[in-house]
This record gives sequence, C-alpha cells and structure tokens, in this order.
Amino acid sequence: MSDTGSGHNNGTAFVGVTTRPDSLPGSARLPINRCNLPASILGSLSYQRHPVPLKLDGVAELHRGLFAALDALPDPGQHAQLFMTHMKAAFSLDQPEAAGHSATAHDRIRATYLRLMRGWAFDPDGQEGAVLKGWVESRFGLLPRHHGGPIRDFSGATYRRYLEARSRGLYGANALEAQLDLLYSYCQYELARQRPGQTHLTLYRGSNRLTDYEVLRELSRSRRVVLLNSLNSFTAERERAGEFGDFILEVQVPLPKICFTHRLLPGVLKSEDEFVVIGGVYEVGYTTI
Repeated sequence: MSDTGSGHNNGTAFVGVTTRPDSLPGSARLPINRCNLPASILGSLSYQRHPVPLKLDGVAELHRGLFAALDALPDPGQHAQLFMTHMKAAFSLDQPEAAGHSATAHDRIRATYLRLMRGWAFDPDGQEGAVLKGWVESRFGLLPRHHGGPIRDFSGATYRRYLEARSRGLYGANALEAQLDLLYSYCQYELARQRPGQTHLTLYRGSNRLTDYEVLRELSRSRRVVLLNSLNSFTAERERAGEFGDFILEVQVPLPKICFTHRLLPGVLKSEDEFVVIGGVYEVGYTTI
C-alpha cells in the first residue's frame, strides 16, 4: 500500500503552523477550482465534520449515459466492467490514433488512469503521483504540501520539481485529468450505492513520527487537528497501518473525499485495502502500537 507510513512520507511537514486552527491556510489552496465548493470550505475542519457531496464541473452531464446504464444494470457486480468499457470507449484507450496520437507515441499512449493508480501505489512522490496531486490542485483547489520533500516555498526547487514531473506526466497524454474526473465520479457513485446514508469511513494511516504532520491544534494527548497533504493513502485495516509505523492515525474521512479505492476495480489493481484520500484540515486520533 502506498504512502501509508513513513516509508513514503507523503505528509512530511513541521509542527506549529500559524493559522486559524480549524480553517485551511491560504498558502494551501487556490482561489478557484472546478467543483461545487471552494477550497476554503472543502478543505476545512467544518467540512470534515459536516460533509456534503462534491461534484466536478460537467462530468455528470458529459457521461450521463454511463450512470444511467449503471442504474439500470441488474447485477452490481458488473459495474466495474461497464465502467472500464466506457472508459476505453470515451477516451479511445484501445485506439489511441482515434484520439489524435501517432502510432509511435507508445509511452504516452500507455499513460492511462490505471497506470497512474499503479504508479501512485509504487511511489506517490513519483511522476504519476505528481499528476494525481496536480489533478487535486486543479479540480479541488488544494495545493500539495509534500512531493519528494516539504513544499512551503512556491518559488523553491521542490515545488519546481513537482511542476516538472506533473508536466512530463501530462505531456502528450490522452486527457488524463478528464479520465481522473470520471474515475472520481464513478467512485462517488459506487460509495453512495454501497453505503446509503453513510457520511464517513474510519480509515487508518501508520507513521513513525507525529512530527511528520502539520499540527494546527492539539485537542488532547491523543487528538490533534492537522493539515494533510493534498492527496494521501489510508487503509481500512488498523493492523495493516501498523506495518508502516509505531503511531497509527485514525481519521473519520468524509466519503466525498475518497478519491479512489482499489476495491472498486477488483482484480485489476493490487492493495485492495488502500483508499486514496483528498487532503485538507482533519481532526485525527492517534495511538501507539
């Protein structure tokens, strides 16, 4: 599982951020995004406690046929296959020349949503991770806090390396961010179907040091308000999280902030207990093993 513990250290940061303790710092967000709530709201502690659905601009309208077909499908076990078939057709994944790619651009042709998720699982600080964090930045307005190192200076070398990796990952690719839009929307559709009326999911993350997180407020000896990276990996299994560090974070994650879970595409991706979670301000509990 990627980034669940300090081995990947995707949330590395420093204690003592100066900000209103429950709000998303201005340095961690953009003034605009491409969904129905601004980053200042969806990234806040209030949103964690009182979430509402997040809708990406235009996705439901553009792919209404897919969601209508999913509604009508009598066997929910066939949803994943229908989704992947639609992705292939909508983005010409099996016929890249139909999307304007030359037959020689083989490496770029293979840059699909599945390759991004596999790359994230291998290294969230790699090129695929940069593309995914860039997508979160564009769609939700949350800036990355870490990519191969803490990002605090947006004119600094670490942020420039992140931008370069993001650009390389998107160059010549076939509408990768639009593929991620649909992947997120499908994830939300399935979570709503499988968990009607549920607003949160308890997830866990292992770490070797609590100082790996930006602490905004200490609530008690075992609870803190923290600022998480723009994108993070969690697991639904506490024992699994314990394999990645001596401290285990327990977080009530709003379902709309679950970007993707490998369980949605069974047998296609490994680490089926992994949940990829959009960041922001969270109240977390932590215990030692």
